[in-house]
Amino acid sequence: MTERVFNVLFLCTGNTARSVLAESILRKEGAGRFNAFSAGSQPKGVVNPFALKTLAAFEYPTEGFRSKGWDEFAGPDAPKMDFVFTVCDSAAGEVCPVWPGQPTTAHWGIEDPAAIEGTDIDKQRAFNDAFRFLRNRIAAFTALPLNSIGSMTLASRLNEIGHMEGASHVAGKDAA
Repeated sequence: MTERVFNVLFLCTGNTARSVLAESILRKEGAGRFNAFSAGSQPKGVVNPFALKTLAAFEYPTEGFRSKGWDEFAGPDAPKMDFVFTVCDSAAGEVCPVWPGQPTTAHWGIEDPAAIEGTDIDKQRAFNDAFRFLRNRIAAFTALPLNSIGSMTLASRLNEIGHMEGASHVAGKDAA
């Protein structure tokens, strides 16, 4: 019997950094078990070069990424998402589209590395930290027994993952 492949969407406002990092990490770490996607509520139209540089440095996929709107994943012809994770606080506070299939949602907010001002070294350090926080969350997620865990336990575990090191939270907001 073949195991089910889960579709996962990572959301951020601009879809330039955190959501792209998460998509790439899950593409590699969850290959064969997960299909990873990313989008933004207000896409900027470009992927941050520090995101691509960080992914390349850690030997993660860098090809095919583009900044796109979340509406691409809300229509009837879009892939049915099993999970939708917000990775920035502003996207978590927005009214999300109604996702086909009613996916499980959670908020995994971390600070925006693209908002860091300073030297290129400061910016790269912020992207490296964001990458590490997201990779840790994704490792915890991919280790979950998704085919055998109950929905209440799953929701609880996903929210716990969102509170791991590096978390930045909107008060009282845990799910997208």
